[in-house]
Amino acid sequence: MKASDIMTSPVITVGPDTLVRHIAGLLYEHRISAVPVLEQSKLVGIVSEADLLHRHEIGTDRSARSWWLQLLSADRSIGDYVKSHATRARDIMTREVVSVSPDTPVAQIATLLENRGVKRVPVLEGGRLAGIVSRSNLVQALAAKGRLMNVGNSGDANIRARLRAELERQPWWQPTLSNVIVTDGVVHYFGVVDTDEQRQPARIAAENVPGVRAVEDHRFLSTVLAWSV
Repeated sequence: MKASDIMTSPVITVGPDTLVRHIAGLLYEHRISAVPVLEQSKLVGIVSEADLLHRHEIGTDRSARSWWLQLLSADRSIGDYVKSHATRARDIMTREVVSVSPDTPVAQIATLLENRGVKRVPVLEGGRLAGIVSRSNLVQALAAKGRLMNVGNSGDANIRARLRAELERQPWWQPTLSNVIVTDGVVHYFGVVDTDEQRQPARIAAENVPGVRAVEDHRFLSTVLAWSV
């Protein structure tokens, strides 16, 4: 199995001048943990939840450190201030972003995430952002099949491509909240739905794709998640 078989696509993105408060709203609204930063269609950085942890607006910045620690780490205090007070993506984003290609094996991605200590990697095709693979995508693949090494084949890839094309034409489909993984002809939906009624058309869309043997919808209701937060 490779990146293109499990990646989330399309991806919510922002520009370098996007306001931090707008980014926070996107992360909350779409229930994602990071957004790539694009400038003229080129990936220039990524903003994650970690970049928003220490903010002066909510009193979580590091300004309360003792005076002697501030003297010993003046350079760090500059970075801390920028992170906690900057208003635009370009000032808080992580600039050195590791990426993979659509053909990168899932096992290699898992090793990359572990070794780099990151939670997701952008997928670039021809220098352009094609999708993103997160730790949750790997867990979804594992849940869909049981073990990563035998997941996916050319038939599954074709089913996924045809199904995604159909879904993305529909107004009720929310690609930023749901993901599709196909294993041995079985379509698995992961993510979140606003209502149970959204499950039926998704199932019907899958059943109309040649080669689909069954459909399993693992998505959570957004109201359930809201209560659990």
